[in-house]
Amino acid sequence: MSNKPTLASLRNYTPARVALGRTGPAIATHDQLLFQLDHALARDAVHAQLNISALQQSLQQRKIETILLESAVTTQPGQDPRHTYLGRPDLGRTLHPDSATALKQLAANTPENPDIVFILADGLSALAIERHAIPLLDAMLLALNPQQYRLGPTCIVTQARVAIGDEIGFILRAQLTVLLIGERPGLSAPDSLGVYITWQPRPGRTDAERNCISNIRHEGLSYAEAAHRMASYINGAKQLQATGVNLKEGPAQPRIKS
Repeated sequence: MSNKPTLASLRNYTPARVALGRTGPAIATHDQLLFQLDHALARDAVHAQLNISALQQSLQQRKIETILLESAVTTQPGQDPRHTYLGRPDLGRTLHPDSATALKQLAANTPENPDIVFILADGLSALAIERHAIPLLDAMLLALNPQQYRLGPTCIVTQARVAIGDEIGFILRAQLTVLLIGERPGLSAPDSLGVYITWQPRPGRTDAERNCISNIRHEGLSYAEAAHRMASYINGAKQLQATGVNLKEGPAQPRIKS
């Protein structure tokens, strides 16, 4: 008997839609309904609003200083912010003027520049931030040496794109930004979290100048493994004085117990 896996057995190893059954020329009703459910979950994730109060409460319980910010999406009067966010990616990459002013005031009253600023951004899946940001931060803070890095305030920013972290980090004069953001939902992953690490953030940075860790969720990359990779990039960035295409995952860091 052959030991080669059958097509149907591949479904044990991937959430992809392989080996679907058929009823005549169409796929089975069960598989069609699952597809419609996954599609609905992805759409709901894109349009969901971030539960800011719950996120702030969780951070306050950990005695983490926070500041709430908004992107320039909210400058468009009479329009649904989420609709504008999806249609105007450029507005999600810059801060609302009021948020920029508040951030500048905070920076002016901060005597020492932070080494790292953590940013929690809703992105295309607020669900990802709500489910995974706090556990990942917990794992990450365990991995960092508090005597080696000075942390700035954790920023919560809504209607945001990845590049908004460059403006935030630049205003706060941060050496490095670590931005956690909800990734574009897929038909098997409506709550995938991504992390973008940028050295010397400033407006105009490109994606080639940052490092990304993606697919952080229960069915994907674990919090412990993600924190391990983040620590590797952060330590490597400090040594290399850069992030992006020139920075690969460095020497193994002490792993964090799950």
